[in-house]
Amino acid sequence: MAEIQLRVNGEDVTREVPDETLLVEFLRETLRLTGTHVGCDTSQCGACTVHLDGVSVKSCTVLAAQASGGAVTTVAGLRKDENAPLHPVQDAFVQCHGLQCGFCTPGMIMSSSFYLRQEPSLDEESICHALEGNICRCTGYVNIIEAVRHAAHAMYPSLGDATTEDATR
Repeated sequence: MAEIQLRVNGEDVTREVPDETLLVEFLRETLRLTGTHVGCDTSQCGACTVHLDGVSVKSCTVLAAQASGGAVTTVAGLRKDENAPLHPVQDAFVQCHGLQCGFCTPGMIMSSSFYLRQEPSLDEESICHALEGNICRCTGYVNIIEAVRHAAHAMYPSLGDATTEDATR
């Protein structure tokens, strides 16, 4: 057994779990944070993506014990609290219809928000590169890419109107 101490979505948590517990299992089963999805169990789909110490990671590839002492943000933690507005990336996915069945959405949002905290570009190739490792089987990615562009404009108004149509039509 391992004692896990994490800051999850801004709250300190301490739990004892079996050594082999994956971070995704800890989040979903122990903490009941079910917004982080398990899609493949092989790190191929990206549905379980979270931020660990500010870095985008697939939580099915990290043992909870490895993450101990760190800070984890899940898709639910992007908002300050349940009364706060959606994070700009979450809002953009809604506004631009960047989801269909919704299964990949938490991972897409977490990867997109990580990308947009870096030095974002609005060109399709850069956005696609940032989303590599996140698989969507429903949308064809067109609206997901538009959602990332829309969020970029919301987060960085200085980006102007470069290469994107109004995604809220």
